[in-house]
Amino acid sequence: MSAEPATLWHATAPALATFPALSGPAEADLLVVGGGFAGLSTALHAAEAGLSVVLLEAHRIAWGASGRNAGFVVPNFAKVDPDDVRRMLGPKGERLVGMAAGSGDLVFDLIRRHGIDCDALQSGWIQPSHSPGALARAQSRMRQWAALGRPVELLDRAGVTALTGVDRWLGGWIDRSGGTINPVGYARGLARAARSVGAILHENSPATGLWREGGDWLATTPGGQVRARRVLLATNAYAGRLWPGLAQGFFPLRVFQVATEPLPAAMAPDLLPGRQAVSDSRRNLLTFRFDRDRRLITGGMHILSPGAEMRVPQAIHRRMARELGLRDLPPLAFVWSGMAAVMPDYLPRLVDLAPGLVAGFACNGRGIAMTTAMGRELALWAGGAALSDIAIPAARPKAIPYHGLARLAPNALLPVSMVRDAFDLRQRRG
Repeated sequence: MSAEPATLWHATAPALATFPALSGPAEADLLVVGGGFAGLSTALHAAEAGLSVVLLEAHRIAWGASGRNAGFVVPNFAKVDPDDVRRMLGPKGERLVGMAAGSGDLVFDLIRRHGIDCDALQSGWIQPSHSPGALARAQSRMRQWAALGRPVELLDRAGVTALTGVDRWLGGWIDRSGGTINPVGYARGLARAARSVGAILHENSPATGLWREGGDWLATTPGGQVRARRVLLATNAYAGRLWPGLAQGFFPLRVFQVATEPLPAAMAPDLLPGRQAVSDSRRNLLTFRFDRDRRLITGGMHILSPGAEMRVPQAIHRRMARELGLRDLPPLAFVWSGMAAVMPDYLPRLVDLAPGLVAGFACNGRGIAMTTAMGRELALWAGGAALSDIAIPAARPKAIPYHGLARLAPNALLPVSMVRDAFDLRQRRG
């Protein structure tokens, strides 16, 4: 049996009894490979629509990126805005923008509807602006999402300071449909909900083979075999070798997360009084939030060099203390890391691998909201809809050129991003 990661979220989420490993033959309308947000949301929505569903997870539910993130619910795109998406995708872009706009509400609606215990707070997501250029982008971004009826608001410097407790940004914006959750608690709740409507879940059941036989797909595990009409590979950055070439179509991005010991009540009383999630506008962005016990959580990438596991968490801790003005910040209680899948255009993407077989990628730093929404769309495909009829763009497999080197780019270019951020700040002061 696979051990669960030593994250804050696995330590504090309500326990979930192990689902049995697959043993013997099984049959389903839909086979889902992967027990993270994308797979669980798809399984839940497909089973609610009356389809028979089998889900295979190689380890435990939320073992991968779904259990290793910061628990931010962010209902927008990481690097592009609605107008950009429309220009890139045409009519399909309008549907994708609509999916993203409602993704935060979908997460919190599912939590309420299924009574999921995951410390959910739909308190909002704030993006402070570190430079005049970033503030201009925030103004444009906010207007575009406001035109879609989203509960967004532009913030001046005083507004950002009041909400964050930190006086270092020029302004920013807030989307009040975002918020924070315990992501492992959320994933476990989705698993319970999917089981309650008939989906069959198997943990410790890695898919070891996948091939077409007649009009169906056959997948094998060490203990059994599943025959299904349609198959979703919902592994995101943990693609493995089940389908050749799949891992060459995205950039794997390793991100560290850290959580301090709980802050005393008297320490930093003005910090995040409304318990929002914060991600600023720098390329080497600063993120922070509290958990239910007032542990302070932040994360960061690492420069490619030996010793990252020991060096990076302490550097992240020092940065948080410096940026938030907390001289006596409590020591770290939890350190963990995970892999996100970043697509070249930073948009959710379906890879049309073969008839009845797709892979879904929707992280790009927005995993919780976007993969949940992707699951609802994929349930329509599982029920017989064409890929062209759902909101997420689909394409045939395409490897990133020189992927062996290109896959290192997000981490290798971090020093360049840090220099550019420093230049922005010098321009601002000048």
